[in-house]
Amino acid sequence: MTTAETFGRTIQLFLVDGTPNGLRKATIHGWTGLIFVATTSTFGALTSRRELDRTGINLLAGPDPEKEGGTRVYIGSANSVQERIRQSAVQRDFWEIAIAVTTSDDDLSKGHVEYLEARLIELATQAQRVALDNGNNPASQRRRLPEADQANMEQFLANLKIMLPVIGLDLLKPQPRAASLVSTPVEQRTSGEVKFEMRHKTGVQATAVEEDGEFIVLEGSQALINTGHVQQSYGRLKKSLVDQGILVPSAPNMLVFAKPHAFNSPSAAAAVVLDRNSNGRIEWKVQGSRQSYHEWQQARIAIDGVSA
Repeated sequence: MTTAETFGRTIQLFLVDGTPNGLRKATIHGWTGLIFVATTSTFGALTSRRELDRTGINLLAGPDPEKEGGTRVYIGSANSVQERIRQSAVQRDFWEIAIAVTTSDDDLSKGHVEYLEARLIELATQAQRVALDNGNNPASQRRRLPEADQANMEQFLANLKIMLPVIGLDLLKPQPRAASLVSTPVEQRTSGEVKFEMRHKTGVQATAVEEDGEFIVLEGSQALINTGHVQQSYGRLKKSLVDQGILVPSAPNMLVFAKPHAFNSPSAAAAVVLDRNSNGRIEWKVQGSRQSYHEWQQARIAIDGVSA
């Protein structure tokens, strides 16, 4: 059964020039919001769109030059999002993706977009998934809007929360409970979650949970180093975790997770733990059993299919 918060949505994605790498236009069926997404090579096509000479929001995103594997984002608002995004792009050289947000009926006021800008910055700061390139953090409470307008902008923001991950920018999603509530005992913050473990022949031991599509390796888990294996995909990620103090030295050829960390897949987590490219769907087992993550996932799919 679906609820008001989980009903299906129809997202319309239009390839402006008919190619997958060209300018994209996205919206949700029944929503007046318009989102345009461009790369550096299609930025000219973005800024030439006449409908962007309207009040709106602009975002620039790219690799964070100060953090390996991180993302840096700038969030702005203007009476003419077309003009502001041009100015913002010239002032910043980290960005690879430019996003412009406005409406098809030009119904956003300056007060509306300033409120949205402040709320986006507030939510992104709380989520801590990206580094913000903004020089100040305007408080949304200071963006005075009538109560009805605030409600409308919160609904607009709810649609943005859906759309931004779809177009490749997941900056508002809260951190998983298992990774963020570090002052809460592990058993309490992972209550109700299936635990996975790795008990490898090398002696390395690790524990993890999956939450909302992310695979979180818990604090106290171990990770091998100096195995001699070449990691094409995750070597830089592991170095970044060491630089951030998430992985700290524990014993010869061994690191330990000083803090929990959310990975985008079981295989990414397994590669960091075992210091080699690994199939995490096989390496991770349901705690206390020989059932692999893959087998557990297939069993769950079968159960969900029967109950549906």
